[in-house]
Amino acid sequence: MYDKLIKLTPEKNVMVNEPLKNHTYTHLGGEADFLVTPETYEQVQEIVKLANKEAIAFTLLGNGSNLIVKDGGIRGIVMNLQKLTSIKTDEEIVVAQSGARIIDVSREALRVKLAGLEFACGIPGSVGGALFMNAGAYGGEIKDVLVRTKVVDREGVLLDLTADQLDLEYRKSNIPEKGYIVLEATFSLQTAEYGAIKAIMDDLTYKRESKQPLEYPSCGSVFKRPPGYFAGKLIQDSALQGQEIGGAQVSLKHAGFIINKNGASAKEYIALIHHVQDTVKGKFGVNLEREVKIIGED
Repeated sequence: MYDKLIKLTPEKNVMVNEPLKNHTYTHLGGEADFLVTPETYEQVQEIVKLANKEAIAFTLLGNGSNLIVKDGGIRGIVMNLQKLTSIKTDEEIVVAQSGARIIDVSREALRVKLAGLEFACGIPGSVGGALFMNAGAYGGEIKDVLVRTKVVDREGVLLDLTADQLDLEYRKSNIPEKGYIVLEATFSLQTAEYGAIKAIMDDLTYKRESKQPLEYPSCGSVFKRPPGYFAGKLIQDSALQGQEIGGAQVSLKHAGFIINKNGASAKEYIALIHHVQDTVKGKFGVNLEREVKIIGED
């Protein structure tokens, strides 16, 4: 398989038995059989077609921000789009490739005096990941600004879709069920004063840095907001802050975060997620639904 992959993308873009903890925000995860980092849309298409032809397992990693990879790693081909990072602007339109950080897209929008992506200035994920889960914060979400996207489907076919074709809802899209690989996103923004945009971004950055445990590895906010409640408040009121399983801990700074405090395994991290869910369910009768995705083998 290695020989076939390096015919489709340069050798430097193919890693064998690569530890995925080196590529996830939680610093968790076993090895990928093959980790590939294509540089062009055509390479993405050809690698998907190869996986289909060889009937080998295929997994899209994204940038590993809202993700837990289990300790056994992932078999087959794992694709990371970290080399697709172009961000271009044209009047009130911003086109960003999927491997670009959504934070960087918001900063580029600020530079050219475009408003609408301020909410994304603290979201750690990639553009592709942001579309995958219709990422949002502080009252804004991707759905508000996305107009088009280019994706590759399960067969390796390049598609140009409108935002409406992604069925974007709260922290949800049809991208996972359709098996799409996002290649780029087109955002429609509005011209505004640089100072006004920056003031909003500075305020949101302060709120994030003062309230979130950014000094530790984590997957970000673990749970979706349950209707009528705040996940962090429920966890806090369940006296779970500071609870630990192995090297994983419910953050003392923000109850909605679970941090990798001291070399946690994925098994420990996931066990703590389940403990939080069970405790909140027992105390308040509320089901906390995971926002973070868990993949890989035990």
